[in-house]
Amino acid sequence: MAAAVAASALVTLASCGDPDPAPAVNAVVSVAGVEIKKDQALHDLLPDAIRKAGKVRVATDVPYPPFEMYVKEGETALTGLDYDLGQALGGKLGVTFAFAPQKFDGIVPAIQAGKFDAAMSAITDNKERQQVVDFVDYSQSGSGILVGDGNPSKIENLDDLCGLKVAVQAATNQLDLLKSRQDACAKAGKGRIDIQTFPKDSDAQLALRSGKAVAQVLTKPAAGWVAKTADAGKAFDLVEDPTAPGGYNASPNGIAISKQLPELTEAVQKALQALIDDGTLVKIYNKYGVASIAVKEATRNAAVD
Repeated sequence: MAAAVAASALVTLASCGDPDPAPAVNAVVSVAGVEIKKDQALHDLLPDAIRKAGKVRVATDVPYPPFEMYVKEGETALTGLDYDLGQALGGKLGVTFAFAPQKFDGIVPAIQAGKFDAAMSAITDNKERQQVVDFVDYSQSGSGILVGDGNPSKIENLDDLCGLKVAVQAATNQLDLLKSRQDACAKAGKGRIDIQTFPKDSDAQLALRSGKAVAQVLTKPAAGWVAKTADAGKAFDLVEDPTAPGGYNASPNGIAISKQLPELTEAVQKALQALIDDGTLVKIYNKYGVASIAVKEATRNAAVD
């Protein structure tokens, strides 16, 4: 995209099959209502090959709301938290973060093979993955509690689920979390959680909406997105427990970067910190209803396992 010296260029949504071209030197990126200008010092930290190409090749597995989504079903243009953050980082670094599709289990091998420079796909930073890629951590993501509009049962935390009917998708970490609370509920004399399992999150939400359950436990980013986008008459609220801002049993999500590109890792980490410091990161996350999972410091390889 082109921009005159006195003008700005807005980044448009990328096509999976046709990544964004390199931005002009003076381009200004607009993300979540914030205009982001190139920081020359950060740009100079980038590897020579990326500065010359004008882009970072980014793998992502779509869809996984609210991190990565298609703007419209059947089309290839992207949106989502990861996509917006990528555009903001690119704006700060003076290059384009060009997203392209890759199945999740093939993302790390594709980076190792040199097909991509990095990946942004709600990837959990863990020690096993750190053996082959480096991470710049940008969120803390765990389990959250979704309740009906107005939170009629006044649920404030996991302990308040004792003795209540709670919906959850089968064979998930969230189901394991609920099961792990049963002994504590019994010892507190509140009664065990009446766990209602369903094949899909959407089925659990139907149970919550119809009154068959008073809460649903799912990943906190998904819960926040559901609460933000529910249709009129189908409203939900997200429980915000101040003791677990990123969700229960939260672990870091990271931007995975090739170990062959340490300069890129350093540049991305510093660009992310700049977006944290000026408030842009929280604005992006708030757009998707998950401001509470934003990190306050851009860490590297901060796995908790």
